[in-house]
Amino acid sequence: MVKKVAKKVVKKVAKKRPASDAVAEEAPVVQKKVVKKAPVAEPVQKKAPAPAVSAPSKKKLAKKTPAAQPVQEEAQAATVSSPSKKKVVKKLKKKKKVVKAKGSKAESEDVPPPKKKIALFSAEDESEEEGAGLEEMEDEDFDTFDKDDFSDDSDSSEDEEDGVMAVEKQSKKLEQRAAADKRLADEELQLNIADSETYHLPSLEELDSAPKTDLNALKSRISEIMQVLGDFKKRREPGRSRSEYTELLHKDLCSYYGYNEYLMERFMDLFPIGSELIEFLDANDVQRPVTIRTNTMKTRRGELARALINRGMNVDPAAKWTKVGLVVYDSQVPVGATPEYLAGHYTLQGLNSLLPVMALAPQPNEVVLDMCAAPGGKTGHIAALMKNTGTVFANDASLPRGRAVVGNLHRLGVNNAIVSNLDGRHFPKVYRQGFDRVLLDAPCSGTGVIWKDESVKMSRDKIDIQRRWTLQRELILAAIDSIDAKSKTGGYLVYSTCSVLVEENEAVVNYILKKRDCKLVDTGLEIGVEGFVNFRENRFHPSLKLTRRYYPHVHNIDGFFVAKIKKLSNRKMEEKKVEKPEEADANGVEESAV
Repeated sequence: MVKKVAKKVVKKVAKKRPASDAVAEEAPVVQKKVVKKAPVAEPVQKKAPAPAVSAPSKKKLAKKTPAAQPVQEEAQAATVSSPSKKKVVKKLKKKKKVVKAKGSKAESEDVPPPKKKIALFSAEDESEEEGAGLEEMEDEDFDTFDKDDFSDDSDSSEDEEDGVMAVEKQSKKLEQRAAADKRLADEELQLNIADSETYHLPSLEELDSAPKTDLNALKSRISEIMQVLGDFKKRREPGRSRSEYTELLHKDLCSYYGYNEYLMERFMDLFPIGSELIEFLDANDVQRPVTIRTNTMKTRRGELARALINRGMNVDPAAKWTKVGLVVYDSQVPVGATPEYLAGHYTLQGLNSLLPVMALAPQPNEVVLDMCAAPGGKTGHIAALMKNTGTVFANDASLPRGRAVVGNLHRLGVNNAIVSNLDGRHFPKVYRQGFDRVLLDAPCSGTGVIWKDESVKMSRDKIDIQRRWTLQRELILAAIDSIDAKSKTGGYLVYSTCSVLVEENEAVVNYILKKRDCKLVDTGLEIGVEGFVNFRENRFHPSLKLTRRYYPHVHNIDGFFVAKIKKLSNRKMEEKKVEKPEEADANGVEESAV
């Protein structure tokens, strides 16, 4: 019975021809669906033969979808058996050829055929066991299928493989596009570099006409000139010398940061690398953190920190290299007016002031001189390390500052101190060779603490610096003459300044090495930069590398210099004869040109 129904359906399909291209294109699509559904329908037919389509149902199908009726009948015939399916496929291929031959007629029509939504399956054809639903597709969707989609060899695994290949192709396209974009960006960068290889140096007329208050323009010009000086051969303007660029840079730095020409020239010699120079100049305008020193004669750092935190202060240990320093981040109460401060448990003191006392390392029961003691912070630190034993002479040439020393020592509970008001240069006459150790924190230009006094930027000139290093040489001679070289535990001098200039630091220490029988020793400090042995035209003693330098942009403390000297004998060294250049180079010592 089923075979007879299938034969009738095939005959009807052979007699009928589609009226438009839309119907011709719909048939292959339906065939694809039929081919995929056929394997599912065969097991069902083995269990129970498919019922014959009744006449009323055919009429309903004709009323609902007249154009799709042959297609649905073909689908029913295809579900019967696989041989009938192959016959239907052959008939559909013949129909497709006929439709292509008649395609010119459909193309000649002015109005395209309207799009129709076609129900691929009617409600009566659905099987209750399979539970299939209705599917609707438009004519445009049929154009996406190919002939290979209707072949019997196609399966889901091939479709997945084709999908992966498409993703890989898309990925390759994206990679190629990214590579092309990168190549274009590199070419554009090279063009920009080529355009900016040479920097036009403004003339004097252009500089005079430009507004001097435009800080952004100054900053931009400083950066550009530094880039030119970094690669001068390639980026300089033809006919311009290096000195012209450096002169303009020098003037711009003075205008931007507010320094006089002499001081800026010293800094440019000290930091020949442009980036480091800018970091140093910027750090000079930044305030250092507030730090305090714990008075170990009355309390310990941990107890003090807990007490201050309870007062509303946010404190932390200052650094690993100090056991008494605390840094104050913020405080709800005045740092210099707490009960702990008034009781002498701590004192306000910069971290740089701890360094010379740590290098001096005074021992109990010694006689120590603090030649320039005001305001007394370092003297209190010395007394704490000596455990309030021995004797500490706190001297200062200024009487008002000496009174401040007295007040601070009383508050800190120092009992072994003698405060004096005397010119330090006269100490050898008063107490010659009477001290085991001497601390000389010499008066200086203050170029390491510019943030405290911005007047230093304009007030320090060549004459002022020369006057200061002359005083420093006199003080260091008096300090070394006040030390007893035969001391069993001492015989040390620590020289320190809050300056970064070579004229006030290495040059002064090099001077005392030639005037007295002494040598430089290790400071024992964990941090710091080695001092200069060669600086421009100056050649110092090789042992000056044992000195230590501190910079605000490197160590986040005030600019400082520390040197520790050991006195070998109490005799004065005779003036050395002028040596030949060969002998001076062999000994590693040459007269400073400062």
